[in-house]
Amino acid sequence: MPPLRDRDAIIVAEGIIFRVYGYWHPPGAYVCDVEYAPSSIYRSEDPRAPRTGGGKTYYKFYADGGLRFVLEKYPQYTVYYRPLGRRLVGVHEEQIRAVRLPQKALERLLASTSKNTLLDALREVITTVSDEAGVKIGNFGVFGSLLHGFYHPEYSDLDFTVYGGEALEKLREALKTLYGRRSAYQNEFSSPEALRGKRWRFLHYTPEEYLWHQRRKLIYGVYLGEKRRIKFEFEPVKEWHEIRNEYDPETRITRLGWVRAKATVVDDSESAFMPSVYQIDETRILEGPQNIKPYRILSYVEEYRLQAFTGERVYVEGWLERLEDPSGVRHQITLSYGPRYYEQTLKVAER
Repeated sequence: MPPLRDRDAIIVAEGIIFRVYGYWHPPGAYVCDVEYAPSSIYRSEDPRAPRTGGGKTYYKFYADGGLRFVLEKYPQYTVYYRPLGRRLVGVHEEQIRAVRLPQKALERLLASTSKNTLLDALREVITTVSDEAGVKIGNFGVFGSLLHGFYHPEYSDLDFTVYGGEALEKLREALKTLYGRRSAYQNEFSSPEALRGKRWRFLHYTPEEYLWHQRRKLIYGVYLGEKRRIKFEFEPVKEWHEIRNEYDPETRITRLGWVRAKATVVDDSESAFMPSVYQIDETRILEGPQNIKPYRILSYVEEYRLQAFTGERVYVEGWLERLEDPSGVRHQITLSYGPRYYEQTLKVAER
């Protein structure tokens, strides 16, 4: 089977749909995030959860619902992650029954003769953005409801992937230009309206700070179509030549405790991907061991992707970890799922 990467989809025998999560995987398996399950094995009371496609109903997982579902009902869909010494949601290669690839799905949608509000907007947005950025359409894909055929022509958003750091930078510049033209394209976070109906749960990251950070990422927008406003986003995914699997069975990662710190970002080249990696220096520990200087911030929190750029001073709260491998001992600050999730913070400290 050809290798898979972040945002590729895996379907197993029970019809459960997983998303390949990031790029660091043990041999013969993929660490995943479980996204949907068919109504034959799972139901949710969350009004946001139902999805219908191909004559079947699926339910989307939110928060830690997918993790609990797998651990309680389908523990065979976990993989042992030796550096952490515990099992994570994941799929072994022999358990894979089918895969869905974002780039192939976009190709099919563009080749389709079907016409509706969403597909018309998809063709318009991807063609305009591709031309403006000078990036081939082959460098884009779709995920979410468009990938799985769950989309609703009148309610769904446009969820795109963009492949490679170079394509991402061209895309961001193109969207910046389009947003500034008073055209049919607007930055989704240009107004507080973007937060309407959103329940705010982060404790040390305000809605105002969130708007400021999201606005400058330039990967979230709104297309003003003839019939309705349609939100779109572009999720960055690494090109194959950019991928380096950091999984090493000889590595041991140990959580040491909570830390608060300020630091300067010295390399943001991995900040757009999953996990987001920020190399840091000039670190000042505000809470935690004073004799330890973390070399990077590692974030699995979607809100903290593209959060800071090289040269910026950041404030961070998260878990201090000891990383020991054959080359020696280093320390990192990790933001991830688990206890104190909404206390975790990464934001520009001086702006």
